[in-house]
Amino acid sequence: MSSYLERQRETLNGGISAASSKLAGGASAGVGKRPLAPPSPSPSITSSTSVPVGGTPTKRDRDGASTVYSQPANTSAGTTLLAQVTYVIDWLKQKDEPKTMQEILEYVSAQNKSPAEQEEFARSIRNSSRIQWIPDPDATEQTWRSGTYVHRPVIPNVRNKTQLLAYLQRQADMRGVPVKDLKDGWPDCEAAIDELEKENKVLVVRWKKDNHPRTVWLNDPSLVHRVDPEFQAMWHRVEVPGVDTIVQRLTAVGQKPTSEDPRLKMLAAPKVEKKKKRATRRTGRSTNTHMEHLLKDYSQLKR
Repeated sequence: MSSYLERQRETLNGGISAASSKLAGGASAGVGKRPLAPPSPSPSITSSTSVPVGGTPTKRDRDGASTVYSQPANTSAGTTLLAQVTYVIDWLKQKDEPKTMQEILEYVSAQNKSPAEQEEFARSIRNSSRIQWIPDPDATEQTWRSGTYVHRPVIPNVRNKTQLLAYLQRQADMRGVPVKDLKDGWPDCEAAIDELEKENKVLVVRWKKDNHPRTVWLNDPSLVHRVDPEFQAMWHRVEVPGVDTIVQRLTAVGQKPTSEDPRLKMLAAPKVEKKKKRATRRTGRSTNTHMEHLLKDYSQLKR
């Protein structure tokens, strides 16, 4: 028995000595070596500061900001030129003359773009409802560089009083023509509208703020009749009684005044409150006939 215990003790002592020798060897081998620095955390997308090792937090440079890799990179290929279509429309509206595609490209500083981008831009210009493309009559084959471009107004071919009257006569409905649509192709149309209004050829609704014309309708001058100034003076000298006096006189002779509104009588009439009827209690089908005297409804007897 003692020999067994001695062998176990020797085995334990040998394991302890081997482990201690390994630890001592590892410590001696690591002498003189610099300990490894902890790994730096990965940059955060939403973080706006960076903390250097052994320093204070500093503001991250805007140019070195982290990139959101979940979204496609903004290469600006094609999108910049397509955004210039609105500026081209305003430019053609101001120039009021045909312009070639080369002149349009120079206006938007796109003459150095790739041919593919320029062709896509020309296609967008032709597809615009506010720009009219005029093909080149001398060209045998029309390309994206051929032809000229002009501004297409909301109301085309209306630039003077005669064309405005003709356009109003062609209207199939009684809707007025907005002056802002006329100004899109005829910016100085207000003077002509004022002259036509004085000639009783158009009817004009104006803004209350600045008295500028807002909407125009066609008018018939033959329906306008001149009233003698003497008759106008006599009319203004007539003393018109008040509304209450007229109502009293009409009522005295048994006539109904037109100013009497039946809705006012309905509003002035006293409101009669209607009593709400108490809903009768609906009971289910009685199956226990011997308990009918207990299930009978006595709610109508309640005060």
